Amino acid sequence: MKVDGVVNIQLYPEARLRLPQTDDVHRDFRLDICRGMALWFVFVDHVPNNIVSWFTLRNYGFSDATEVFVFISGYTCMIASGGVLQSQGWLAMSLHAVRRSWQIYTAFLLLLVVYLAFVQSFDHTRYLDETNAAVFFAHPGPAILHAGLMQYRLVNTDILPLFVLLHLIFPALLWLFTRSINVSLTASLLLYVSVQIFRINLPAWPQGEWYFNPLAWQILFVLGMWCAMDRSAPIRRMARSPISLTASVLYLILSLIVVLSWQVEILDKFTLPQTLSNLIYPIDKSNLSPARLLHFVALACVAMRLLPRSWRGSSSLLAIALIRCGENSLTIFCLSVLLSLIGYVVMENTSGTVLMQVLISMVGIAVMVAIATLLTWTAKLEGPKPRLF
Repeated sequence: MKVDGVVNIQLYPEARLRLPQTDDVHRDFRLDICRGMALWFVFVDHVPNNIVSWFTLRNYGFSDATEVFVFISGYTCMIASGGVLQSQGWLAMSLHAVRRSWQIYTAFLLLLVVYLAFVQSFDHTRYLDETNAAVFFAHPGPAILHAGLMQYRLVNTDILPLFVLLHLIFPALLWLFTRSINVSLTASLLLYVSVQIFRINLPAWPQGEWYFNPLAWQILFVLGMWCAMDRSAPIRRMARSPISLTASVLYLILSLIVVLSWQVEILDKFTLPQTLSNLIYPIDKSNLSPARLLHFVALACVAMRLLPRSWRGSSSLLAIALIRCGENSLTIFCLSVLLSLIGYVVMENTSGTVLMQVLISMVGIAVMVAIATLLTWTAKLEGPKPRLF
């Protein structure tokens, strides 16, 4: 049965998925716009000492573009892979998820190779520490082995191994969801709480742990999966209520003041009550601290009011540019990492003036939009394909 451009399909008594129709008319452009904006933020933030980063999310709250990526990935995985499950069964769905995981894994390795080639061509001895490439050139054999195990990463590539694991375990998560949504959410929450208490993580090489701890970040992925289901409708309605909106806005204001106090001298004297400070700090990105998680939830509540489900997109050039990048997020993310490295090298070898920072940011975003537009045009010639990242 089709309702409001959405197909309601019953899997098990507790698991109904909301699957979008395959035509672009009913595509949820809110997801693409959010991903596109997150990609622009990622590029701008990855260029060191870039004044344009003051226009990005990370300077005005506890969370940043990473939370957006992980949540939307869980949401779109549930829609796309759930659709494959309905039409072709568990085996096809599992192969679909594994194939996507493999695509992200190969993109990670290819990005590493191209990144190292860039560092080498830019007089690599100058940029070894900034790019975390020193250990590779000192120990290439072990570095290649551990890169294959996703334990060694170059700067700004850490999120890709996280997505490899999340897509790889998606069939198991979906199986658990179809049996019991409550058990799935409870297990995810308990794992997240365990990370906050015991600091469990996966090992990295040559030392340390994963920067994006998958045992913690999985909760956003699972929440994204859940929000794609009919069973989450009551919570979505509650999130749109005046009380939730007020609480979200108040928390966003608190987060804004705290973050600005770290960087703006006039707010430097701002101090939180000790009890509140103990609840907020440390605001750990690696383990997705509760302060960051709550900040993203508050942002999501506000975004749902600003961009309702009935919103069908905009014809403005800005919206179209964001949508094109969001449609091709894996490729554009990898491109943004390389462009941020190039931008950093250009500033180091020319000037770091405000004008140069703005110019590099504008040129980089223009390149991302141009490549994304080309990819969308070629994809339409090949036919529609699910985009999960």
